[in-house]
Amino acid sequence: MSAVGTYRVGVDIGGTFTDIVLLGADGTIHTKKISSSVGNYAQAIVDGLSELFVETGLAGQAIEEIRHGTTVASNAILEHKGARVGLITTKGFRDVLEIRTLRMPRLYDLAWEKPAPLVERYLRQVVDERVDARGRIETALDIKDAERAVDALLAEKVEAIAVCLLNSFANPRHELMIKEVIERKAPGLKHSVSYEVLPEIKEYERTSTTVINAYVMPIVASYLRALRNGLDGAAIPAPLLLMQSNGGLTSDAAAAERPMNIIESGPAGGVVGAQALARAKALPKIITFDMGGTTAKASMVEDGEVSRAAEYSVGAGIMIGSRLLTGAGYMLKVPAIDLAEVGAGGGSHVWIDGGGSLQIGPESAGALPGPVCYDKGGEMPTVTDANVLLGYINPQHLVGGALALNAAKARQAFETKVAQPLGLPLEKAAYGAHQIAASNMIRAIKAVSTERGRDPREFALFAFGGNGPLFACGMARALGMSRVVVPPSAGLFSSFGLLYADVEHHYSRTFRRLLRQADLAEIQRAWNSLADQATAQLAAEGFTGSHIRLRRSAALHYQGQSYELTVPVPDGAIDDRMVTLLEEAFGREHERTYGHRAGPDEPVELVSIQIVGQGLRQGAGVPERLKPSRAEPVPAPPRPAYFGANGSGPAAGWVETPVLRRSDLAEARQGPLIVEEYDATCVVPPGATASLDAGGNIVIDLE
Repeated sequence: MSAVGTYRVGVDIGGTFTDIVLLGADGTIHTKKISSSVGNYAQAIVDGLSELFVETGLAGQAIEEIRHGTTVASNAILEHKGARVGLITTKGFRDVLEIRTLRMPRLYDLAWEKPAPLVERYLRQVVDERVDARGRIETALDIKDAERAVDALLAEKVEAIAVCLLNSFANPRHELMIKEVIERKAPGLKHSVSYEVLPEIKEYERTSTTVINAYVMPIVASYLRALRNGLDGAAIPAPLLLMQSNGGLTSDAAAAERPMNIIESGPAGGVVGAQALARAKALPKIITFDMGGTTAKASMVEDGEVSRAAEYSVGAGIMIGSRLLTGAGYMLKVPAIDLAEVGAGGGSHVWIDGGGSLQIGPESAGALPGPVCYDKGGEMPTVTDANVLLGYINPQHLVGGALALNAAKARQAFETKVAQPLGLPLEKAAYGAHQIAASNMIRAIKAVSTERGRDPREFALFAFGGNGPLFACGMARALGMSRVVVPPSAGLFSSFGLLYADVEHHYSRTFRRLLRQADLAEIQRAWNSLADQATAQLAAEGFTGSHIRLRRSAALHYQGQSYELTVPVPDGAIDDRMVTLLEEAFGREHERTYGHRAGPDEPVELVSIQIVGQGLRQGAGVPERLKPSRAEPVPAPPRPAYFGANGSGPAAGWVETPVLRRSDLAEARQGPLIVEEYDATCVVPPGATASLDAGGNIVIDLE
């Protein structure tokens, strides 16, 4: 039996599978992949850990901490199953949630309708107050007016209240008065106050973020409570840390108070893990590609730093990622890893539209009934069924034999519903579905590269997820990329990546000043105030002294611009030298993003200041050498795989393809070949070369 507290757990819940990774202090890895329990996501975590304990002989006391990425908050918004929220705002601003920013995701679609506000109009109350942009009170709030608004919402049996008053970022006095009334009249009622949530300008973004926070508060608190009870019931007392959208960890208590920070929790873990391995391998530029059962996601890591977006839309279904396609969902202005997402996963339906064209997704078979080949009642062909028919996926089983496949049933469904209606041979129809899925996912990669002013040919493609390594080489070739990297435990890498993350808290504040005319001492004091907030929060979580790291950044634009770019701010006093550094850093970022910069005389305006406080764990973190405990599968015999009618290299059509284990790549091997593992399948096409590096990563060099 292992000593107390020698293992850390990473858990990631996807639409199809729940992935669990146990990492020992000595580098030992135990992994588990089970179907997600859609009705109660917490149940799959407890069941999966219990099964792992039986397999390994470990017990709950051996777990030091549990790190968790969850989609429970984003699902609540997608499915409109959040709390009944009331909103209190300034008189004249009742309809901010409906007016929005007048941005449309589909420019010429006259039938497009804005999504319904998360707060219905009759649940929006106004108070007569006014604060100007500099924080001066023009109309004082009457406490009786505040009490009337709160009473009206309580009478409607709201489950949470959001408070967002005009210009409260400059002076929060009136919002704090309303907060006091809520706490006095309804102790224990969930509430979200904009000054505490997002003290920044832009009325719709601030209101929407405050409302989203209130909307998911009860459901996230309930989920975390159920998970905690389940873990305690299974004798697993380890503390629980949640992955945030920004790539940092937060405690379960902080997540319950600020659930807006964990909306895009699920996809962040893999990007953080990829960042750590890219640093270790000295890869300056990588694009991450994460394809699971429901969606595919892409992100960018440049010079060891993940790319973050200052805001994004949630609840809009699939995020294509283009900055030009906004307005589809609900605006959330919190830092998040800059991800582009498309509805193409292994479970995505393959179907023919009214015009006779082959389409992929975004509807997915999910965990139940799953693809046709799972033989659990699924009738619609999926991308996974296509890959089974093409010989890429073992036609007998997945997940190391735990999931038996019915290839004959997949063949029949694909023949009758896709191949025959298109008048194509079965393999050409399946290969067409595979290529269309790949082209859909290439849109996500372009969204984080070419649409950000980066050339994907300068990047390596870092592929993970259960289906990422299967598609990666074909996509890389189409984009002119020359290298693909597939990490160990690729299919569970999002949960593995959680183990690389640090505890992080992000703080920001609007602070508009023209840099060359600003009182630099005033800016210094404002940054110090944010630093004090970050330090106090981290100290409350047990991080002090050298275990705290603070990083500053600034959002800037040229005077008169409506949108800003964020640049890092180095350590040191805010003085004339720092002003020059900031203006130059902003100019470089503007040129890299938009292709041009203004002259040296153009005034640069500071819009907001930001601090990231990191809590650094004691010890070495993730060991350099990892030792997977799961035995590699017995090598499978070669099988025919289809590589296109015209071929993609020296071979064409059906090719007898060797099936290898990861360790078989200790010496470089020429494609075509298939690498089968417990959690993922990697396809190396004809003309490519695959080998294993010192860290156990598969490195594929394309012609």
